[in-house]
Amino acid sequence: MSTPSITTANAAATAAAMESSAPLWRQSMLPLAIAAALALMPLFMSDYLQDLVLRIVIYAIFALSLELLVGMTGLVSLGHAAFFGIAAYVTVLGSPEYEAGSVATLLPLAMLAAGAYALAVGALSLRTKGIYFIMVTLAFAQLAYFVFHDTKLGGGSDGIFLNVRPVLAIAGQAIADLGSGRQMYYFSVAALVLGYIFLALVRRSRFGHALAGIRVNEQRMRAAGFNTYFYKLAAFVIAALLAGLAGFLMAAKNGGVNPEFLSWHESGAVLMMIILGGLGSLRGAVLGAIAFVLLKEFFSSAALLGRLADHWQLTLGLTMIFFVALLPDGLIGAGRRIAGLARKGEAK
Repeated sequence: MSTPSITTANAAATAAAMESSAPLWRQSMLPLAIAAALALMPLFMSDYLQDLVLRIVIYAIFALSLELLVGMTGLVSLGHAAFFGIAAYVTVLGSPEYEAGSVATLLPLAMLAAGAYALAVGALSLRTKGIYFIMVTLAFAQLAYFVFHDTKLGGGSDGIFLNVRPVLAIAGQAIADLGSGRQMYYFSVAALVLGYIFLALVRRSRFGHALAGIRVNEQRMRAAGFNTYFYKLAAFVIAALLAGLAGFLMAAKNGGVNPEFLSWHESGAVLMMIILGGLGSLRGAVLGAIAFVLLKEFFSSAALLGRLADHWQLTLGLTMIFFVALLPDGLIGAGRRIAGLARKGEAK
């Protein structure tokens, strides 16, 4: 009988193989449809719904970054929120107090800070495997959490605030003011689209194929002459850079940051997103982020559930258990099964 870890790896490998081997036009249909829907939504949405969709977009970028580690490389991390939170803090700390900071400066700075921490963490944690790797990444994330929680640098448990949102300017002409809800929305959607395209290209590249080989059988890849440690370290740092992009956007959206951005709860939440969507699939990571955020919003809504909303963690947790038990391949796997049944029905 196969162990759970082997079963999960096989499921992710099967999903990844199906997604990367399908024709490019077929792979692009769902992402393009989602991108088009996101672009049109502000024309019909209230401010509340626009803010909700913006949160989903940012978490989708965060989920994609972890998908690179878990689904594409087979590295399960419980400390991924550290890179998300560090980038958010650097965004606020690097911004001028009473004037708009430059996106062209703050965004690279935030992403590089997340990447630099990932380089240090990965250089040490990737020398371990399995549960030890999970616990080491968690320990480094908690270290970063307490640095910001217990020092004046991060404002303690209250966090710190961003007085003026960053602005993207070219030749002195502002082209995107992240203080504007609509412009912040479209900037984030553009970041999601570019991040998705980047990971799709990585998956099809020689580097992506090497990561897939490491996920399936690292020992065989080493025997074939691949330095798997440096491939995994590169994937670890790239994933942190993308998480840093999400952290920058979340800090700009919220106008501040607090230590909970780095907590293990945040790492667990983004891990649940990619499991819910389906490991090994970029589309699944986006669908998982959509489903998770909507479920959390539903279960925490007092207007819909009354006093039960006070216990949203319990109801959300039970729902996650239900989904994982019934949909072991995630939402994307359920979609494939439904499509397969429909094709069989048409053939009959």
